[in-house]
Amino acid sequence: MTGYRDVQDPVPGGAADQPAGEHGMTRRQLIRHAGWFGGAVVLTVAGGEVISHIAGSRGTGAEAAAVTSGALRFVQVSDSHIGFHGPANMDVVGSFTEAIDQVNMLGFRPDFVMHSGDLTHLSTTDQFDQVRQMMTRLRTDRVFTVPGEHDSIGDAGRAYRQIFGTGTLGDGWYSFDTHGVHFIALVNTLSLEKLGHLGTEQIDFVRKDLAGLSSDTPIVVFSHIPLFAMYPQWGWSTNDALKVIALLRRFSSVTCLNGHVHQLFTKTEGNITFHSATTTAYPLPKPGRAHAPTPQVVPARQLKAALGIRTVGYRQGDRQLAIKDQRLA
Repeated sequence: MTGYRDVQDPVPGGAADQPAGEHGMTRRQLIRHAGWFGGAVVLTVAGGEVISHIAGSRGTGAEAAAVTSGALRFVQVSDSHIGFHGPANMDVVGSFTEAIDQVNMLGFRPDFVMHSGDLTHLSTTDQFDQVRQMMTRLRTDRVFTVPGEHDSIGDAGRAYRQIFGTGTLGDGWYSFDTHGVHFIALVNTLSLEKLGHLGTEQIDFVRKDLAGLSSDTPIVVFSHIPLFAMYPQWGWSTNDALKVIALLRRFSSVTCLNGHVHQLFTKTEGNITFHSATTTAYPLPKPGRAHAPTPQVVPARQLKAALGIRTVGYRQGDRQLAIKDQRLA
């Protein structure tokens, strides 16, 4: 079952199309798998293989794949936090604008752009409208989103769904197919006391959604909060994700992409690879290096470097990421 059409209706106001395991790790393992980057992560799917690199990077395997006839190319941006006002970044609108410009200067037109949550900081109508207007500048045929917990403050995501939830099911989840790849967009931010939580209804949706698919279909799953236990002490995990992970085990290639943690992280377990994206707003501390995941203040002249990007190359079956440092824009 597909809960979201491949071709969608435009959102009001002329915007681009909208949608609309716990596996414990030691700190050493965490550090070995983690790295910083910023801006936009470009995902290329060619021949059933998902490859990632950073927008603006050159000479990567992803670019080589990009010229492959019929390749799918899309972009992930995350955690723009429009409406945030604080010393960690006094101009989140400006930095998100730079990220959009970076996407538009890729040298190709992405098949779609996914914003993986925390579009806004406080879920106000004005903030949702502002980020929607900003994303109309993206040079792509479609824009998809999933909500972050900052997009669900006070109203369980109702304001978010009014603007970005067209064509979605339940509390905003959906799926779609393109270029032979099946995409699932999940909502795991509505139970703030648990933070990362999917719920029975959504897990049933995933079960039915996957039921008719061949096991060799490439699967990409989007969520805001990680589906693995990156750092539960800070809410960087989804408490019932193992039920979905179990449903994904039979597929030969599964890539899970999330935001929320404002930093690059990758973890591979068998057929499933998890990638956390960084932010366009402000850095968060690495797990265990602060008392809480609060915005990190760096000297203004170093902000872009702190959010600085890394080129990331990933091929299905690889055990590690290939990373190249780059600043945002």
